[in-house]
Amino acid sequence: MIPKIDENIGILVYTTRYEGSSGIIKNRFEDFVVSEIISERVRISSSQNDGFAVYKLKKYGIDTTHALERIYRVHGARLKALGLKDASALTEQFVCSTGKNKILPDITDAKISLTLIGFVSKPLSAKDMIGNRFTIKVTGLSADISTFNEYDRILNFYGYQRFGSKRAVTHLVGKALVQRRFSDALSLALSFVSEYDDEKNTALRKIMSDSSKYAEALQQIPPGMDIEKILLQEMIAHQNPQKAFARLPLSMRRFYVDAYQSYLFNLTLSRAYQSGEELFEPQAGDVCYDKNSNLGRFEMDPNQKLAIPIIGYSYFKKTRFESILGRILENEEISAKDFYFKEMQELSSEGGFRSACIKCADFAACDDTIEFTLPRGSYATIVLREILKPKDPLLAGF
Repeated sequence: MIPKIDENIGILVYTTRYEGSSGIIKNRFEDFVVSEIISERVRISSSQNDGFAVYKLKKYGIDTTHALERIYRVHGARLKALGLKDASALTEQFVCSTGKNKILPDITDAKISLTLIGFVSKPLSAKDMIGNRFTIKVTGLSADISTFNEYDRILNFYGYQRFGSKRAVTHLVGKALVQRRFSDALSLALSFVSEYDDEKNTALRKIMSDSSKYAEALQQIPPGMDIEKILLQEMIAHQNPQKAFARLPLSMRRFYVDAYQSYLFNLTLSRAYQSGEELFEPQAGDVCYDKNSNLGRFEMDPNQKLAIPIIGYSYFKKTRFESILGRILENEEISAKDFYFKEMQELSSEGGFRSACIKCADFAACDDTIEFTLPRGSYATIVLREILKPKDPLLAGF
C-alpha cells in the first residue's frame, strides 16, 4: 500500500519485489552520513596564487544555507555551496569563496566545522559536484536488509525534501503560481497546515489565514519562518499577493515552480510505470543520457539511460510519453505555455529532461547499515523507501 504522503507528491508505485524491512532513519544525526563527491577534473592546489579558497564544511543540526549565513555573520566571508544539505544529518561538503582576498581560519563550533583544503583558479559550481556517498543506519528493522538486491530497479523520483517534507506544500504553491492564482499561492504559503505540524505552528498558521490578523501574526513569527515573514510584511504594506511573492528571494520563487514541475515528473513516472512502459531499458526512438550526460536519441549504446521530459513552456513532446503527459496536463488544468510568466519572466521555465531511473553505485547492506553512492540530483530517501517500505515515511525519519 502506497503511503498518503507519497501519493500527495506524485509517487504512486513501488518497483521492487522486496517485502520491506520497516525501520526508522535519522534517529541520531550520525545515523545519516552524507559526503559530497566532486569531479576528478577539479584541480585543487595548495598555492594561494591560484585564487579561490576551497573549504570542507562538516555540519549537523543545521542546513547549508543557515550554516553559511552563520559563517558570514561571524567572519564576514561569503561562501558558495555546490549543493544543499539538510539539517537532519551529519554532512560533509565543499564550499568555495566568491572572492580572492580573505582566507578564513579553520572554524569549529557546536554544529559546524570549516577546514581550508586548497585553492582553485575559478570558483567551483554545482556542476563540479557529481554525487553523494551515503552511510545510513536503520533502527527497528523487521527484515534482513542484506537480501535487498534490486538497487538497479528504482525510479528516479524527486524525494520528500523537494516538497517540504512534513509540510509538503511547495508544489501546491507552485501550481497556484503557474495558474496565476496569486491569492491562493499566498494562502497556501502562509496557512497550509500539515498533520505533522505541532500545535504552536498550527495555531500560528490559523492566525495567518485571516488577512485582518497579519500584523498580529508578524509579531509571533519564529526565526525559521523567513518566507512567511517577508510575505506578511509585504501584504501589510501593499495588500498585493503578486507583489508579495515578487519580494521573495528569486531562488525561493523558482523553487516553488521547480517543485510543481517535480510533482508532474513524479506523476509522469508513476503513470508510465502503471501503464506498462519499459523504464529501465531504453527503447528505439527514446531520448537518453549518455555516459557524459549528453542528451540524444537511443543508439543501442548500453551506457545510455532513458530520459523523461520535465514539463515547461517548450518541453520536448516527441517521446512515447506524450499521451501520458497530455492527460496529466489536462487533469491538472494547465498547459505547457503556462510555465512562461509574462508577469515575472524570471520564473519562466522551458522544461528539460531527467533520468528515469536511479544509478545506484557501490551498494552494500549489512546488519543495520546501508551504503551507496548516488549522482547529483537523486535522492537517498527514494532508495530507502524501496527497502524500508514504511507505512508513514515521515514518521520513519524521511
